[in-house]
Amino acid sequence: MTSAPTLRIPPRNTNYVGNPRRVGVEIEFAAVSAGRAASRLSELYGGSVEREDAHRYHIRGTRFGHFVVELDTQYAHRAPGERGPTAGGFQGLVDSFTDSMREIYGDLGSLVIPYEIVCPPLDLEQLPELELMIRALRSEGAKGTSDNLLHAFGFQLNPDIATQDPAWLLAVLKAEVLMSEWLRSIISIDMARRLLAFADPFPQAYVHLILDADYWPDTDKLIDDYLIYNPTRNRELDMLPLWMWLDEARVRRKVPDKLVKARPTFHYRLPNANISETRWSLTLEWNRWCVIERLAEDRNKLAEMGEAYIANDRSILSEDWALRCTEWLIV
Repeated sequence: MTSAPTLRIPPRNTNYVGNPRRVGVEIEFAAVSAGRAASRLSELYGGSVEREDAHRYHIRGTRFGHFVVELDTQYAHRAPGERGPTAGGFQGLVDSFTDSMREIYGDLGSLVIPYEIVCPPLDLEQLPELELMIRALRSEGAKGTSDNLLHAFGFQLNPDIATQDPAWLLAVLKAEVLMSEWLRSIISIDMARRLLAFADPFPQAYVHLILDADYWPDTDKLIDDYLIYNPTRNRELDMLPLWMWLDEARVRRKVPDKLVKARPTFHYRLPNANISETRWSLTLEWNRWCVIERLAEDRNKLAEMGEAYIANDRSILSEDWALRCTEWLIV
């Protein structure tokens, strides 16, 4: 069995209120039912399994908190707050029929739609505990991104922000943009995920805007500029949940999508979910994220790289930026 790499700790390990930073994890997979995955999570971390419907289970009271395993489509589940079938009568028959149709839709949809485990936020030092979850899914025969051409499955990290200072938030965003081509190269982003645009790169016009060495706006302008170029969840680093948490009204005016939920975290959507590959791990993807946060701490390097990126992008004979940017990582 290949062991996971040593966990890296980012330069800032406390959050915006001074508590230890935490990270939420979401992972998509196929070939293992929600019920079976929920049972394995309970075996690993304790807690009780609660069935909401055939394709959504809750594992409550684990030593880390509340896990959810669900088919990643709203059409297989009741709407939030919607009650189950009534005791009897015509409405009860209608509700029961509707639930049956949802279950059938979920059964058929699970052939191409992934199941997803949504983990509770964990302290940084606890992240390696989730490697047990990855290994359990692998032992059950779970399939990941690389197992099927149609598997546009993702692995997502939601680290707490360390501060509400717009300069630091932007520094992380600049660092991610600068490292995007390198990350995409070493992660080998799946073709299906590229075609379906679930984790698109940022538009070049926006990249050039934020990489300008003099671009350090206040929070309001930072959010407004982002929304002009990125009124969508489908970005490799989705900032909408964070912007929503900072200023919900400002975001809702531009993005009515109800799937956007406010939270004081980054929403990093880029990695594949290569569960069946023994060399792949949650820790590996987290350590790649830490490269971004380390770069964000060096303003001079951000400015130098930003200038070089823009010049290279405008050049007729441009270099391979995925290779070129590594120069700044090793010097």
